[in-house]
Amino acid sequence: MKLEKMIPIAGYPVLKTNSPVLAAVLRRTVRVNKKMTLFFANTNFIVQCRYLLDRMRSDSVIIVNDGVGMDIAAFLFAQEKFDENLNGTDFIPYFFSGSNRSLRVFMIGSKPEVLAKAAQHARENLGQTVVGTCDGYAGLNRNFEDLIETINAAQAEVVLVALGNPVQEEWILASRDLLNANLVIGVGALFDFWSGEKLRAPAFLQRVRLEWFYRLCLEPRRLVRRYTIDIMRFMLLCSRYRKDI
Repeated sequence: MKLEKMIPIAGYPVLKTNSPVLAAVLRRTVRVNKKMTLFFANTNFIVQCRYLLDRMRSDSVIIVNDGVGMDIAAFLFAQEKFDENLNGTDFIPYFFSGSNRSLRVFMIGSKPEVLAKAAQHARENLGQTVVGTCDGYAGLNRNFEDLIETINAAQAEVVLVALGNPVQEEWILASRDLLNANLVIGVGALFDFWSGEKLRAPAFLQRVRLEWFYRLCLEPRRLVRRYTIDIMRFMLLCSRYRKDI
């Protein structure tokens, strides 16, 4: 099963696909012991990770669309339409649920207490084998090579990195060649949701693509810049690099 169709968004090659196809490709990557990196690109990702773009241009890197802003950009600047909105909060459980066995998962990021609850959720509710964790504070300040060695010694197949843009992308790109894991995935606020630290928007807001507004109402000081100034920067980047991949 191949992933071929890309839609250029501000110079990023964003894959046009859906959950079943993407999940099948990732499961096959694990099955045949290959390596793949997955990023979920929302408008904040496009703006904050610009300096990492050249390092993301690889056959082993998949970038997928996350959020209504990406849909708008695809329509306005590429006259295209994504097949499905793909975000880590929905896709990762879907991916795990379709596996014919428990996967060996290492989790990086969040506060220690949040990470512990998220790991418990992954074990008890998603049926995965969590082989190790590293919080995004004191844990991540340990020696870089020691952490890589710990992850490899745990024989992790999937590494979930929840450090936020662009820190998680920079860490993943710096460590990817050293990691033996089949899949390394940037998951943003996923552990906050799994732990119950943050709540998802009500289902009807998710259906009408207003989850971003719900989060803005809950965290206005943290997110107001993302949904005002950074949205303008996003649209300018899309216009400037509309033909560039």
